[in-house]
Amino acid sequence: MTLKPSPHYRQRFCALPRSVTAVPSAMPHGETIEAHSHPWVQLLYASDGTMRVRTDAGVWIIPPRRALLIAPGVLHEVAMLSQVKMRTLYIDAAAAGSLVDDCKVLEVSPLLRELILALAAEPVDYPPDGRGADLARLILSELAAMETVPIAVPWPRDRRLQALCTEIMARPGSPRRLDDLALDAGASARTLIRLFPKETGLHYRQWVQQVHLAHAFEMLARGESVGVLARTLGYASPSAFTSMFRRLLGRTPQHYLAEWKK
Repeated sequence: MTLKPSPHYRQRFCALPRSVTAVPSAMPHGETIEAHSHPWVQLLYASDGTMRVRTDAGVWIIPPRRALLIAPGVLHEVAMLSQVKMRTLYIDAAAAGSLVDDCKVLEVSPLLRELILALAAEPVDYPPDGRGADLARLILSELAAMETVPIAVPWPRDRRLQALCTEIMARPGSPRRLDDLALDAGASARTLIRLFPKETGLHYRQWVQQVHLAHAFEMLARGESVGVLARTLGYASPSAFTSMFRRLLGRTPQHYLAEWKK
């Protein structure tokens, strides 16, 4: 389903007060920010809690230690998968430079986290030659050096494929056979498998693995064990899931679990 701009959404600012503006907010579990776009770069970051962001091009699940950079003009919808303490950065496009041309997930370093929290504690119209301006410059420098995390779930435009993908996203560990899922979507499994590379740039199994990774990060952020992850996502054993995870990301889920427990 293609996103359409919500007529009820209102921009926080007609123009940004500064080149980088940090806005804190608290959102309840289940809240949805309807589809909208901005004329500036946005960094969606939650210091606590997990969000799901959707555009016409893909779906991202964003736990703490991750942030999503969104380019100007990209229509997006945000759903809260838990209670969320959101710390949003709005960045003037000229100041952002070549930071992002669509959407990308960033690994949030401890330094960047503290800089974001510190700027969010400043007034949005902080003095242009004071502490807030210094924090803004440091944030831009740190963002330019951040590691990009290759976790995205590309979203198809074909309605039959959308039906299949929606079902898999909702129940990523379901034991249902692809033939049965395809029948519900109104096409043969062979047809849908053939459509995946054209519509998403990924083969079917690769796309499913991206879904599993997205859900795994959500569960890791909640402190779930690797055993629970493996069972929930339909893997035969924790080692089978760990092998897939390490092959795609170069690190084990245990690594991330240990980091997020600090």
